[in-house]
Amino acid sequence: MKVVITGGGGFLGNQLARQLIKRGELTAPSGQVTVIDEILLFDTHLSDAAKSGLEDHPQMSWVTGDISDRDQVSSLIDRDDISVFHLASMVSGECEVRFDDALNINLDGQRHLLEACRARASTPRLVFTSSIAAFGGEVMPETVSDSTKRTPQTTYGMTKVIGELLINDYSRKGFIDGRSARLPTIIIRPGKPNTAASSFASGVLREPLAGQTCELPVDRAQLMPILGYRDVINSFIALHEAKPDVLGDDRAYGLPSIQHSVAEMIENLEEAAASRNITLGPIIDSPDETIRRIVATWPTATDGARALKIGVPPPSTLMQIIDTYIDDFM
Repeated sequence: MKVVITGGGGFLGNQLARQLIKRGELTAPSGQVTVIDEILLFDTHLSDAAKSGLEDHPQMSWVTGDISDRDQVSSLIDRDDISVFHLASMVSGECEVRFDDALNINLDGQRHLLEACRARASTPRLVFTSSIAAFGGEVMPETVSDSTKRTPQTTYGMTKVIGELLINDYSRKGFIDGRSARLPTIIIRPGKPNTAASSFASGVLREPLAGQTCELPVDRAQLMPILGYRDVINSFIALHEAKPDVLGDDRAYGLPSIQHSVAEMIENLEEAAASRNITLGPIIDSPDETIRRIVATWPTATDGARALKIGVPPPSTLMQIIDTYIDDFM
């Protein structure tokens, strides 16, 4: 079978490809566990780093292009024995300043992908990455669950809510076998900061570990639901492999997470660094009102009980996440 990963040039897409190579097989549209003979990474840009360590695997291929290009997206979905992990998206900060592009990429791009899957003679499985930015506003409780009303307060969150609803309806009609993974903040992402409002959550750990200065844009008391990158990759696969008859009529699953304040994240970082004799770079409070405003609209905790019931793994501790990052990337 073939696996397409949109947004494959990003960190999570790259990590997912590596895990699928190790796994070697997935459940195909036929319902049978099948060997993966092709993994295609699709993105607007695919750096050498995104390909590093993957070039020697014969099942790997790469295509650069635009998710809002209907014909190109259709050309990716060229087999009936196919599954899709749809990670491609404009991030929160970009969506707030580039509204039209957000609609073209996050909404039109997803529709092109869904229609391409619908055109196949099979019922492809598709895992869509949503976000806790789907929640917000006056009705939002401190802890959100799959039954919490979705009232996003950002353009990014709005596109994710619509994406979840599209997955539900295309699945209800039998066009696809879709599943949405509603992500908390994922840490620790290596490399440079991006324009996501949540980028600081990785930066406050990553930059000091590298001996670099971190300029912290939010209050240290800010609470966040977080999840390690290994856990989210395993969650993607668990959602993909869940049997359709256990999913119910709402295919959107909030992933379980752990809740920590930024201050607690720094405390755990200092403990991990001390145990490994790592000299940390400084963390400087540098408030950014735009980022603080966006982050303040998000929930501070998630209830992932529904996802756990269908086989999504429980989250690692913060110390485990930090130790894993040091082992993997330092």
